[in-house]
Amino acid sequence: MTHIAIIGAGITGVTTAYALLERGFEVTVLDKHRYAAMETSFANGGQLSASNAEVWNSTATILKGLRWMFRRDAPLLMNPRPNWHKYSWMSEFVANIGNYRANTIETTRLAIEARKHLFEIAAREGIDFDLERRGILHIYHDKTGFESGLRVNALLQEGGLDRRPVTPEEIRAIEPTLRKAYYGGFYTPSDATGDIHKFTRGLADACKRRGATFIHEANIDSIARVGSGFVLGWADLAASDALASARGMLKADGVVVCAGVASRHFAALLDDRINVYPVKGYSITVQLDTAESRNATPTVSLLDEAAKIVTSRLGADRFRVAGTAEFNDFNRDIRADRVQPLVDWVRSNFPAIETSRIVPWAGLRPMMPNMMPVVRAGRIPGVFFNTGHGHLGWTLSAATAQMIAGTIDGWRGLNAPPTVPSLGVEREYRHAS
Repeated sequence: MTHIAIIGAGITGVTTAYALLERGFEVTVLDKHRYAAMETSFANGGQLSASNAEVWNSTATILKGLRWMFRRDAPLLMNPRPNWHKYSWMSEFVANIGNYRANTIETTRLAIEARKHLFEIAAREGIDFDLERRGILHIYHDKTGFESGLRVNALLQEGGLDRRPVTPEEIRAIEPTLRKAYYGGFYTPSDATGDIHKFTRGLADACKRRGATFIHEANIDSIARVGSGFVLGWADLAASDALASARGMLKADGVVVCAGVASRHFAALLDDRINVYPVKGYSITVQLDTAESRNATPTVSLLDEAAKIVTSRLGADRFRVAGTAEFNDFNRDIRADRVQPLVDWVRSNFPAIETSRIVPWAGLRPMMPNMMPVVRAGRIPGVFFNTGHGHLGWTLSAATAQMIAGTIDGWRGLNAPPTVPSLGVEREYRHAS
């Protein structure tokens, strides 16, 4: 049985593991955290949103970013401090403006396919993740924004999505808790929402039942080609003896990098280039402790186009509100001035929701300059990548997992060397003298 090591236990790593297990591979997933889904897959906006498939590579996005640069509460914020990776990434982003139309259509098609796989997996494995299949409603405050939305809508429809314009009266009929006046909107009935963390943890448990091994608290620091396979080495972060240096080692036939914002680092170790940049996003989870709050909270997922804020109802007692894009390298600080606009938006649009108890969060989205995920074989035979999904990891993961698993299956059938027997996990404890 061909043994594949997957680096990363977020949504892309775990869906990749599941797809490989279905094809008969032996799978080991390694992650530096103690549990699955502890970084970008922890508390995102919750939307499974083909309707949000528009890529950001446009002149309009750049102009908005320049206007917002000096507003601390702006939806898009960039730290202007010089950084070669950031500015080289930006230059590649601008160079991809010409691919805006084709990439938006392709992302839409991929998102529609992913939704089908994810729903099938959840039903097959009995995963409870607060799924709501009530659609997503985009709301616009003025004519200019709505007309821009019409142009985007034409591309989404070309990609196969049923996303239709709605009047202010239809907006209130779809989601009665909306009380403000809106110019118009778009409604996508086939979109959905859910808790990415609960889904990923549930799918990780399903992978374990199917025979996968998960190794947590493994800080991988070496990947070496040995014979026809690979040896991965890591520092064991779970070691409790301060005087001991704990090491782990794993042999595998192939390696899949699903490491989010760390994918650029691992690609370099594997003689490859994945130009992922960490784009920070924020969310708040409002605890709906009172009946009044629960009744005032929307059940249909929303996207406020002007504020760039999305919402998801997670079960009976949680309301997820997320947004913003912050270009600030690997900074993971949760800034109060970035969280406050999310709270203010809730208070302004749904004043009956009590916001006395919220949980703020920030995560780093792994974004490529062309806004498209990297799903391909690496330069070294036996190396593969499924990463760089940006703000659509939750939306696209179930499809890209199938794509990379198919690529790996083809490699196994046509080009794979003899399999390397798995040695499992080996740890050496070297005590300081």
